[in-house]
This record gives sequence, structure tokens and C-alpha cells, in this order.
Amino acid sequence: MQLQFLGTGAGQPSKARNVSSLVLKLLEEINEVWMFDCGEGTQHQILETTIKPRKISKIFITHLHGDHIFGLPGFLSSRSFQANEEQTDIEIYGPKGIKNFVMSSLRVSGSRLPYRIDFHEFDENSLGKILETDKFTVYADKLDHTIFCVGYRVMQKDLEGTLDADKLREAGVPFGPLFGKVKNGQDIILEDGTKIIAADYISAPRPGKTITILGDTRKTDSSVRLAVAADVLVHEATYGKGDEKMARKHGHSTNMQAAEVAKEAGVKQLLLNHISARFLSKDIRVMRQDASTVFENVHVVKDLEEVEI
Repeated sequence: MQLQFLGTGAGQPSKARNVSSLVLKLLEEINEVWMFDCGEGTQHQILETTIKPRKISKIFITHLHGDHIFGLPGFLSSRSFQANEEQTDIEIYGPKGIKNFVMSSLRVSGSRLPYRIDFHEFDENSLGKILETDKFTVYADKLDHTIFCVGYRVMQKDLEGTLDADKLREAGVPFGPLFGKVKNGQDIILEDGTKIIAADYISAPRPGKTITILGDTRKTDSSVRLAVAADVLVHEATYGKGDEKMARKHGHSTNMQAAEVAKEAGVKQLLLNHISARFLSKDIRVMRQDASTVFENVHVVKDLEEVEI
């Protein structure tokens, strides 16, 4: 499981940072890639990666500001130029209005897609659990921005325990169908009468990962709730230390406020993104150092960077 950042800038693209988009790679878990926001130029960024557009099965939009959605029509259209056997449907989750934006763009441009888009729109009265599969659950909660904006909490369900094959062989169980029965939790009896208790040969379930990805926001309790005990928190840092008043005025956070959220939520790692173009390399180093005085395990991400979870 990895996060890859396609755009880490704020508001407008710069030479170093494109506008907002990231993907959660779940290839080993479910052979899918989930995208979060799709700013202008996202499809160009994908060309610099190993991501296959057909593997992107779900897109989660945090809010409808242009730097988070203007890349959608282009990406969806280009995705249609795959071979017929590679066409896969896609789901888009986001605030009410995202369906109208996408369909209007496709209609006006005369774009026809050979795959289906399933839209899942919500407002502040229909948040909470927005998706559940056999392996993942996704929650959304309202943040505090200048327009309706949400953050997402992606929770991997507990992983099944693994079979201790060596221990099972030592107990005299021949490799084959009996192995499968024990792996499925079924007790067995060997020919010599020995009873094999499956639970003795299967490790305890392992807790799944939790990833919190926030949209643009002022510091708010919702951010903390979404991030409680998360393995990774992706939090915007449009402003730096000392810019709290300016951040609040424009509906954003500072690096220090993001660190405070991470500390209050008890997360394992904080990744700062949505970085203003006015910050140069030396400013980024200071931004990280300042935030680390509040929360130690912090990193400022850059475009195309991949983070293992």
C-alpha cells in the first residue's frame, strides 16, 4: 500500500508543484488505485508514473474548487482511449455538484466515454460512512473551508491471520487438502487420531491500516476525529508559522496547525501538502523543522513522491 502525490501545490501550478491530486495504491490488496482530487494537469503527471488509468477505479473529491477538479474531464476522456478489453467503469465520490460539472464538461466537449461513471454525491447531511467493501471502509466528514469541503478516513479491515506451515508440517500434517482446511479455520483429525486445532496454527488477525486525507481546511475538530490513531495523515499546509490569521481568513491551515492536529489525533506520520508556490526549498526545510517541534514524524511531500504505508 502506497500513497503517490501527483500534485502538491496550492491554488495554481508552479514549476515545482502541480495542483492537487494524489493516489492511494491498493494493487497488492485489491488490484485497484484510488484517486483523491484531480486538479488540472493530473493526467500529465500520471504519465511520469507507473500508474495505469484503467486501474483507477474510484475518485474521491474533497471540494469543488478548480484546483481540485479541473483535471477531471481531461483525465476521464483520455482514460477512454484504452483498448476495448481494458475499459473499466469508475466511481466518483464528492460534494453535490460534481456530477453536473463532469457531465456538463463531457457534453459540451462532445466527449463520449465507453465506460460507465457511477456518481456518489453527498452534502453535510449525508456524511459518515460513504463506502464499505469486504476489505475497506471509507468515512467522510465536513471540514472548515470557504466552501463545503470534506476529509476522508480510509480504513482497511483487519487482515486474516497467516498459517504457520512449518509448524503444521512438524505436527505431521501432509501438504495438500488438509492444509487448506486448517487455513480456513477447520479442525482436523489425522489418521493416527491426532486432533489438529486450527487456531493453534493460525496467527491472530493483524490490524489494517488507516489513512486520513484531508481537503482544504482551517484547523477544526473534524480533522482530529478523522485522523484519530491513523497510520498516515495527509494535511494541507498552505501557510507557515506565524500566518495563522491569514490562513484563517482564506480557509486554510499552517504547518504548525497541521502538526497540532497530528499530535491531538495520535497519528503515526504526518505528510504536509498543498504547499504555496511562494515557499522556496529553504522555506520548505524551515516549514518541516518548525512543525517537528510540535509533531516529530513530519514530512513535506513533493510531486511524484511515493510513500510506503
